[in-house]
Amino acid sequence: MSMKVSIENKKCAVLVVGSGAGALLAANRAHDLGLHVIVIEKSDRYGGTSALSGGGIWIPNNRDIRNQDNFDNALTYFKACTHGLVSEDKLRAYLDSAPEMVEYMRNQVGVKYNAVQNYSDYCQQLPGALDTGRTMFVEPVDAGILGEDFFALREADMGAKLFGRIALDYYDGQLLGARAKGWKRKIFSLIWNYWSDLAWRVKTRRDRRVTMGNALVAGLRIGLKERKVPILLNTRLERFIVENGMVTGAIVSRDSNEFSIHANHAVIVGSGGFEQNQTLRSTHLPLPTQAEWSVTPMHNNTGDALLAGESIGADTEFMHEAWWAPTVRIPAADTPNVNMRSALFIERSYAHSLCVNRLGKRFSNEAMSYNDFGHEMLKDNSVTGANAPCWFIFDASYRKKNILGRIMPGSIMPDSSLPPEWWDTVLYRADSISTLANKIGVSPGTLNDTIQVFNEYAKTGIDLDFNRGHYSFDRFYCDPRHKPNPSLGALDRPPYYAIRVDLGDLGTKGGLKVDSDANVLDLAGNPIPGLYAIGNASGAVTADSYPGAGGTLGPALTFGYRAANHIAQSAQHKTVLAASPTIHA
Repeated sequence: MSMKVSIENKKCAVLVVGSGAGALLAANRAHDLGLHVIVIEKSDRYGGTSALSGGGIWIPNNRDIRNQDNFDNALTYFKACTHGLVSEDKLRAYLDSAPEMVEYMRNQVGVKYNAVQNYSDYCQQLPGALDTGRTMFVEPVDAGILGEDFFALREADMGAKLFGRIALDYYDGQLLGARAKGWKRKIFSLIWNYWSDLAWRVKTRRDRRVTMGNALVAGLRIGLKERKVPILLNTRLERFIVENGMVTGAIVSRDSNEFSIHANHAVIVGSGGFEQNQTLRSTHLPLPTQAEWSVTPMHNNTGDALLAGESIGADTEFMHEAWWAPTVRIPAADTPNVNMRSALFIERSYAHSLCVNRLGKRFSNEAMSYNDFGHEMLKDNSVTGANAPCWFIFDASYRKKNILGRIMPGSIMPDSSLPPEWWDTVLYRADSISTLANKIGVSPGTLNDTIQVFNEYAKTGIDLDFNRGHYSFDRFYCDPRHKPNPSLGALDRPPYYAIRVDLGDLGTKGGLKVDSDANVLDLAGNPIPGLYAIGNASGAVTADSYPGAGGTLGPALTFGYRAANHIAQSAQHKTVLAASPTIHA
């Protein structure tokens, strides 16, 4: 493949560590500003967590909603989300550059994003929240353009594909999830387009039409391929090279052999967080959690850049935070003895379901954003000691119509088709609530009372305890034909089901502390020359909040863009100084 290189010392202007979306965007931008770039990735696949994501980006005041949004309104909301934990300069920097970054991707790289109407911000109760358009989703990409490099693209999760093969984009998922008009025709169209691509089917079962996070990464990789920017796979950051107080490159390794890459202008680290490092998780996160509960690529995000940065005096922030997401264990269908993790992103909003702690009591609006739900698990556990894990409970109506992680609806994948060893280990099933409660170790009386109250709320459409279904986000993925509240439905059709829910994550939020240009700061608050950090390798600009879908990728891309701009400006300034004649007194 074109990415194979010999192990030898190398030189460049900018070294980019990591191959997620932010890193690849920074590499494209730095090249376009006249800088020679090398990208390294420690795994044998490029794309990182970004490739497994939904690919959404949160971009206030983007060009599609200029008549509905404005800078001041967005700033009001962003400040409310972050409640003083992030400097206003950094918030303003994001809001200033994010729309510009999207236009750069569209016009210069060819990665096209469009705003999603009626997709609301996650925190609708806060001032400045918008109920449409700040989240943007990427258009599908023909990744066959990549040639052999296609097969090094980290593959999308099986749960993001129809029948584990056919790529679904955001609009497909919404249509199929809500069973909206035309959903059967859409399924037929997707199946036909996939199987009729005969030349590609001979090569691989993977769909050449990639969507969501795979489309974002593939589009950025196509940009690098056109620019002849190399990605060195299986190449791990070991430590930074520091000369006269400036980071001038890195010592990296491949197959346990070390070599140096000298970067005469800067190193940008976009190598993810530390969620796959159990020692760091146990040290920093507020509750004992397991790396295996995360939905990020196994063994990848182990905090290499964090540790390398700390060793040269870099400061850190938000080390106790993560992009929380409730996750469930579902064994891999095609690999024996391997457990996979699925995040319950939208499943919690569907009717005929609820969540309870281990006392059998509800503790939150189940349909809220996954990050907020994670915070509610933490909050409830601090009071009751009976959360994380909690339980997701649903009935036969839910099972028939809805997906659950990697498990297709019962109308497509009936109970009889599931492996028998799953019952009462992965999924619990019983003909009565009391029997189900006994199976999962919850008080039958309390669980029956909880469900009886919930069922009354379903009749009226008003959740008097947690307001589920009140906000537009709660109802977005639900079947609008379900009345009076699309997100509330009685649990009254046996059999009843339960699955254990752990406090998982989409990555950690804590990392190297940076300024508004992504320049890493030392313990005294001064920039470390030549070192930049973006994405989950840096402390999150969102603090402990998740303002809207794409609140992870949007900042990673935007600060990657700003970092490249700042490096190019600094390089130009150095060139001007070097060319200026010496002035003698």
